[in-house]
Amino acid sequence: MTSKNTARAGLFALTLGVLFGLFLSVASVNSAYAQAPAAAPAEPAAAAPAASPPACASNTDPKLAVTEKCTPNSGDTAWMLTSVALVLMMTIPGLGLFYGGMVRKKNVGDTVMTSFAVTCLVTVLWAICTYSMAFTSGSPYIGGFSRAFLQDILSDISTGIGNPNGLAVTIPETVYMCFQMTFAIITPALIAGAFAERMKFSAMLWFIGLWATLVYAPVAHWVWGPDGFLNSGNDAAVVKVLDFAGGTVVHVNSGVAGLMATHTGLCRSKRIGAIRPTL
Repeated sequence: MTSKNTARAGLFALTLGVLFGLFLSVASVNSAYAQAPAAAPAEPAAAAPAASPPACASNTDPKLAVTEKCTPNSGDTAWMLTSVALVLMMTIPGLGLFYGGMVRKKNVGDTVMTSFAVTCLVTVLWAICTYSMAFTSGSPYIGGFSRAFLQDILSDISTGIGNPNGLAVTIPETVYMCFQMTFAIITPALIAGAFAERMKFSAMLWFIGLWATLVYAPVAHWVWGPDGFLNSGNDAAVVKVLDFAGGTVVHVNSGVAGLMATHTGLCRSKRIGAIRPTL
């Protein structure tokens, strides 16, 4: 791939990333205003109805016992936003520079651009459909499309509407979506190390896009989806998997994908002494 095509692809990816970042910023601001309803006019004490308890105050689920109130918590939200930044830095620049040290000098720019392009591509796909496929209710194997294109993403935490996960009841859904998006980004970026210097840039984008939609989203739903068949919080789960660090969804998933990519003829071998394994 020539440097001209690389620069053009990088500029296009950067434009998409900036536009999507602006969209998320606007959505987060709207969410913050939506979750702070205006105070109702005062009424006589005698006619005032009894105050309803918080959304999960009477929940007997022990997993929800750690939450004092189902209301927005600024500390939880701030820490989750910090975590979003930390995980994103693991991909850009962390993973890009790490893989850049594995290749020849002339291919360092392409390898770094691969991590950046994967970030932009997966971000767009996450907003379009893969977030909805992974983290909404549907079937034990795949979610629905109720959050496709981030529709109805504005949730009301105080009433329990739109809470995507019982363990994330004190943060806006926009923050939860961004946090999970960083794992959806770094997982396919990890795969790129298996075929560094051995796959065309355009073929890599097709492979990563299809893999993120057809593989990552279903596996994430199995383990983290509200009705996934491996979710430990699902009473009907066949096997209960308690996975907070992504051992199954991220590491096992990316490792198997990288192994398959290098063993099924998707990669070309032009390096001196490199071996192209076949089945």
